Amino acid sequence: MNTLFDRLRFFGSELVLGTLIALLSIITAVSAYQSSMADSDQTKNNVLGMQTLTDANAEYLTANQDIIQDYTNFDTYYLNTETNPDVADYFKSGFSEALVASMERPAGPFDEPYYEAMYAGPNEMFAKADEYFGLAEKYNEYGDGLQLVMLITALGLALAAWGSLLKDDSKIRVLFAIFGLVMLVYGIIRYIGTPGVTG
Repeated sequence: MNTLFDRLRFFGSELVLGTLIALLSIITAVSAYQSSMADSDQTKNNVLGMQTLTDANAEYLTANQDIIQDYTNFDTYYLNTETNPDVADYFKSGFSEALVASMERPAGPFDEPYYEAMYAGPNEMFAKADEYFGLAEKYNEYGDGLQLVMLITALGLALAAWGSLLKDDSKIRVLFAIFGLVMLVYGIIRYIGTPGVTG
């Protein structure tokens, strides 16, 4: 009568263990490579995000200075409109396009569309920086998922390799081969279930 060990002995064969070692090695190597590439993309997007954020802050400060200049020019223009038209015209020529446009609107000058126009550049850059940081986080999560796959398959590889060193009739050899097979299947499931990064 065949025992359970006899029925499972096939899993401890050279063919099964050799195939397991080959497949687990390939998946471990692919996961490690893709994880490394994901880490590289994460770093790249973090750097781009920091650069864009720095530029956005500089543009924001420039926009603030331009607004202060508009306030100064408008105050001087307004004070000289009736008494000194030449001076008023001189300061009016220094108005920003956003201020000129806001003076033609009923709620102007310095209405909400004026501030939106003045801060449009920095706000766009802040949004772009957020995009870079968001993409970096996606690459981080992707890399973490691949690291887990690599851990699972490396463990399976170690078990299969260790099992291959044991005697052919060893029950531990069969047990390690089965664990290696389980790790292979689980690693493949995790690999397929790890969402890639788009964007």
